[in-house]
Amino acid sequence: MNYVDGFVAAVPNANKEAYRRHAADAAVVFREHGALGVVECWGDDVPEGKLTSFPMAVQRRDDETVVFAWITWPSKAVRDAGWKQVMADPRMAADRAPMPFDGQRMVYGGFQVILDA
Repeated sequence: MNYVDGFVAAVPNANKEAYRRHAADAAVVFREHGALGVVECWGDDVPEGKLTSFPMAVQRRDDETVVFAWITWPSKAVRDAGWKQVMADPRMAADRAPMPFDGQRMVYGGFQVILDA
């Protein structure tokens, strides 16, 4: 079964287009290094929670929107090797491709697919 990396981040509303461009550029690199696909979603119905929520998890501010994204890989082994290659790729260097959001508030993780219906 496939393997998925999932991400949730808070992106300043003023950086929406910069984020989209950054994500599109990064998607090319991920695909070249083994990813099957990259999906980026701009939140438009992401409720605040009382105990937990996406906005709370990323400490979303009033001028930010929650972004939900995932990268699909053919396997965890391909993902592990791919990430090493992505991080070494000069196109992903922070000075060349700065993130248009606060990466310290991003939530992410790797997931084994157990159902794909």
